[in-house]
Formats: sequence, structure tokens, C-alpha cells
Amino acid sequence: MQSNDKFKRHVYSALKQWKSSTARKPLVLRGARQVGKTTLVHDFAKNYQNYISLNLERADDVRYFTDLKDAKTIADALFTTHNIPSKQKAQTLLFIDEIQESTEAIALLRYFYEDVPELHVIAAGSLLEHVFKHVKSFPVGRIQYLYLHPLNFFEYLEAKQQTAALKAINKIPVEKHAHIAVKELFHEYAIIGGMPEVVKTFFSTNSLSDLPQVYESIWATYKNDVEKYANNATDARVIKHVINTAHLHLDQRIKFQNFGNSNYKSREVGESMRNLNDARIIQLMYPSTNITPPIQANLKKSPRLQFLDTGLVNYELNIQTDMLALDDLNTAYKGSIIPHLIVQEIISLNSIQYKQPSFWVREKAQSSSEVDLIIQHQDKIIPIEIKSGKEGKLKSLHQFIEQANHPYAIRMYAGEFKVEQHLTPINKKPYLLMNLPYYVGTQLPEYIAYFIKNYKLKPSS
Repeated sequence: MQSNDKFKRHVYSALKQWKSSTARKPLVLRGARQVGKTTLVHDFAKNYQNYISLNLERADDVRYFTDLKDAKTIADALFTTHNIPSKQKAQTLLFIDEIQESTEAIALLRYFYEDVPELHVIAAGSLLEHVFKHVKSFPVGRIQYLYLHPLNFFEYLEAKQQTAALKAINKIPVEKHAHIAVKELFHEYAIIGGMPEVVKTFFSTNSLSDLPQVYESIWATYKNDVEKYANNATDARVIKHVINTAHLHLDQRIKFQNFGNSNYKSREVGESMRNLNDARIIQLMYPSTNITPPIQANLKKSPRLQFLDTGLVNYELNIQTDMLALDDLNTAYKGSIIPHLIVQEIISLNSIQYKQPSFWVREKAQSSSEVDLIIQHQDKIIPIEIKSGKEGKLKSLHQFIEQANHPYAIRMYAGEFKVEQHLTPINKKPYLLMNLPYYVGTQLPEYIAYFIKNYKLKPSS
């Protein structure tokens, strides 16, 4: 199967809207290292007559912002250096890559908006949260943000030019005849993940055996960044420990104290986790106890860990070969891989603002309940369980429905789409269960809207 070297990303449409906007501000493209920010902008630059690309890790490029003190002078210098007539500013894209290397460049972004508004400016960088706090004159209200994540399943199918599969799953509900073929493609994606360099290598070789060096390179980059978001040598040691052990806790909620069989204190681990969370490498996903909107994360309760990319985790756990033999990936690594990937898919949809999904807990002395995922739709919070097995085993889902003011629940599994009406085991409350194939994670918002619009409880017989 042919594939594209340059992947079509769904945020591309947001870039085109930004380009045509009359209220356009300098755009900061945010995301972890190696999710494809630079490649995306280089590709988008084809929409312009002129393109100026700077990388602030290079001394010759960063000097524009250290030697020159205002945006208009910098723009004039860049146009002169690149032999572009100054009257062509509106046809020119200026890309400032690795902007985290210069607090001067970050502070000057607002002045491009104020003093050179006709010039189109995009900046990109990683670890920006760590740098922003050191910028004295931060351009609040003078810049826009766009978030980029690893490829989701739709982007993966587009990159692999699987047009028939895309057509089939774009129809809601998914067409039954496509189920087996789409599930096989999703398993392939679930095993290798969505990091662009990994996907590109896999497409060129069609072999898992060629991927370890790519995964190792990505992890090495993140581990080498430790010094950049550590305040001191102790912080660096704790962050390294967290990076090296966090994947072993994918299947459970965590405690900071003594994390990963260490002697580190809660405060030390918490600080390291929050730094990694800011870098988008390992994120803290806190639960909610809400049954009705809004969903509010409870920071007093133990979080789950959400990693940048499921493929990276699979590699660290050394389970990719084992996953090849599974017909139902809900059984992979204690049932934790598919819930993790579906959360990753939902995060990938948030390109305008960074929003993290939540899960639901009810903790009592005698018993506790936990629903894998909750999503707000209008005036309802919809519970979603991600697991195999029969309807009767969905104990936590039933406890949520018992308290909810609506009858809608979702189970994501390896089977086909179907909607059933059931009664909760204890109080016999009728509810509707939408069984969804786990490969439609990127379409969960659309499926929820479809479910509520088209299905109502039938009278009990």
C-alpha cells in the first residue's frame, strides 16, 4: 500500500482559516517534540509566495532577536537578507522554529502583531510552559495557539491512503461489512502508535523490527531534555526516575509518595510529574466525581498517567510482538492499552485549546467504582467503559447510570456497532447501551450526538 511521506494533519484546515482571517495574530504551534510541528509548517508554506524559516537553535538565526530590538527592524532585515521586496509582506510566511530558545523572540511576537500586521508569523517550540514563565513581557492577547499531537487513527488511515476504510468509518454508524478490515488497520495503528517518524518508517519497511531505533531516538530526546525542566540536580534525578518507570503504572492510578519503588517524597515526584505534564510527555489525568455538568477534575484524588503516544508505551513495555497475536486488544497489558489510546484519540481532537478528558470515580469505605471515561454532551455527562465481556459485567457503569439523570451509556469493545436496552442489576433502572467498535475513538463526540438524537427508551413490557 502506498503512503505519503508528508502526512495530512487535521489541524491543516485551522492553519488555512488562520491565513485568511482578517483578525490574524502571530500563531504559536504547540506540542511535544517530534509530533511533526516543523514538517507541518514547511508544508503549509507552499501556500505563500515567500517563505522565511528561522531556527533559533542556530546562532545566525537567533541574532535577529538579540541584536535587533523591534519587530519592524527585524522584518526589514529578514526581507533584505532573503532578497524579498518589502511590499510583499502580505505574501510572506515567517516561521520561527525552536522559539523556546529565545525569551526575546517570544516577547517580540506581540510587536509583529502591532507593528507588522501584514506579515504572517508562525512560531513553534517545545517545553514552552517552562520558558513562558521567564518572559518578562509576555504577549497576552497578542498571539494565537494551535496544538499538534501524534497522528490519530483518521490521520493514520489518510497517510496510508486507505480511502475505502475512511469512507466506511466516516459513515455513522460504521458499515458492518468494513468491521474486520478496519479493526485490523486499527490494531496496526494501536501497536505502533502515531509518532510521525515511527509511522513513516513503518510505511517504508512494513516491519516492526525496524522501529526500535526510532522509538529509542525519540525517548532519548525526551530524556536529554530533563536538564531543561529540572530546577536542580535532585529534580533531574527524580524526573529521570519517573520517565524510566512511569510506563509500568499504565494500568493503575498512582500515588506520588515513593513512586516506582523509590524513596522520593510526594512533593518531589509531584513536581517532576507536573514538569513532564507541561512538556506533554507524561500527563496527569485526574478523576471527577460529577454526574451532571460541568465535569470538574478532583485534584485531591489519585490520577492516572496518560502518555504522549501509546506506541511509545507499547515499545517500553515490550508488548508489541505479543499484541500482534491478539484479536481483541482490550486484553492487552491488563486491559489498559485501548483505554489509553482512546483518550489519546480524544486529546488529538483538541487543536484550538488544550483540554484533557476525565474519568469517573466513586470511592466509599466498602466499595469503589471507576468508569474509564466521561464526556460532556450538552446537559449530560456520558459514561464510557472500554472493555470486553458481557453487559452484566459493567458494574461501575451501572452505578453511574443509577445516579445519572439520563439513560445513555457507552461500551467500547472489539465487536460491531449495536444499541441495546437493559436494566441495571440492583435498582432495575432502564438504560440504553451503545456498543461501539474501539476504532471509532476519534468520532466519539459525533457518535454521542447520534446516539442521543436517534435512540429513546422503549416502554417496559
